[in-house]
Amino acid sequence: MAEERVRSYVRLATARDVPIILALIRQLADFERLTHLCVATEKDLAVSLFNRPPFQGPSVLLLEISKQLACNALDPSPKADESKSTFNEIAKEWTLKGVEDEEAGLFKSLSEESRLVVGFVLFFPNYSTFLGKPGIYIEDLYVRQPYRRQGFGKLLLETVAEEAVKRGAGRVEWCVLDWNVNAINFYEGLGATLLHDWRICRLSGDALEKYRN
Repeated sequence: MAEERVRSYVRLATARDVPIILALIRQLADFERLTHLCVATEKDLAVSLFNRPPFQGPSVLLLEISKQLACNALDPSPKADESKSTFNEIAKEWTLKGVEDEEAGLFKSLSEESRLVVGFVLFFPNYSTFLGKPGIYIEDLYVRQPYRRQGFGKLLLETVAEEAVKRGAGRVEWCVLDWNVNAINFYEGLGATLLHDWRICRLSGDALEKYRN
């Protein structure tokens, strides 16, 4: 299939985007073979994702593409008054290599009619006592299957890293499944260090509920 020129956009999600965010999360759960653990609803996301200013709590950046090219395609195009916004939309010209997207109708952007949502990254602030600095933890980074190996995952991760540096963060962290060799190679190629001597500990479900009283 032929290549085509598109514009890519990385923008801050709003509560209006909840249906698409949930659809992306469910696709991610299916990819990670964890569908049985994915019980989030649109109401859950609407209540928990947008109750604090961006970058002060859970935040979502959506990656969108448009086939409409304009002369200002490479210029940032913030959608809101900069005095009220903490993230200016990033627009870049992109070469898309042979894509057949059978689910395009399900992922039409709720921001602009001409755009299509192809991925997202969800993150929140954490803190390192050793560094004495805040950090950013990436909970989810996902690019829809037809758009992988196009550089979009790198774009999302680099965007978060750039924001972390701007905000004085000491590090950016995330987890990767040990069977996902492609992701591991991708992250190592970006300079990330895999911490093999650490294990994740988790209290959830019934194990957490017993502490309610």
